Amino acid sequence: MRKIIAALQISLDGFIEGPQGELDWITSWEDEFEVTPEIDACILGGGMYPGYEQYWTSIIANPDGVLEFTGRPATPGERDYARFAAHTPHFVVSRTLKTTNWDVVQIVADLEAIRALKGRPGKNMHLVGGATLVSSMIDAGLVDELRLVVTPIILGAGKALFKDVRRRHALTLEAPDRLKSGNVRLTYRVRTN
Repeated sequence: MRKIIAALQISLDGFIEGPQGELDWITSWEDEFEVTPEIDACILGGGMYPGYEQYWTSIIANPDGVLEFTGRPATPGERDYARFAAHTPHFVVSRTLKTTNWDVVQIVADLEAIRALKGRPGKNMHLVGGATLVSSMIDAGLVDELRLVVTPIILGAGKALFKDVRRRHALTLEAPDRLKSGNVRLTYRVRTN
């Protein structure tokens, strides 16, 4: 069975956003997780998806332009990911989102649809986020691996990655890696209880 890999950027104190939704502490959205060679699908929540689509389609539309979201041009790695995302199936878990502008997206109503996708042949799948979906999928036993890129910053408050997890989950550290960016990538296997 294919794996679901949740790969996210977090602050040292476990937040994925600052108190006002700030993401200015993240210097790049390129694939520091090294997940793209292993996957053939992405999974996102309906709350996160619109901003994700806007960010990556703006890079496709103008690869050298200044991005509204970050105020800088895309990095070469971000341009690579944008091309990858534009051709990779995405599954958005939402009961409220009805349409998207990307033809690689399918909206699914619940986690049982994701469970069925996991059982199909193919490469692994990347659980992009957001925090509520990641927590729900961990609790449902659907996440096999966590790859966390930890940025050396303490935000003090904000949106905690695991705030909605409802029960204890054991993890096994597979591989810590110090990255050129100064971040650390931690890869954990999620053990089933």
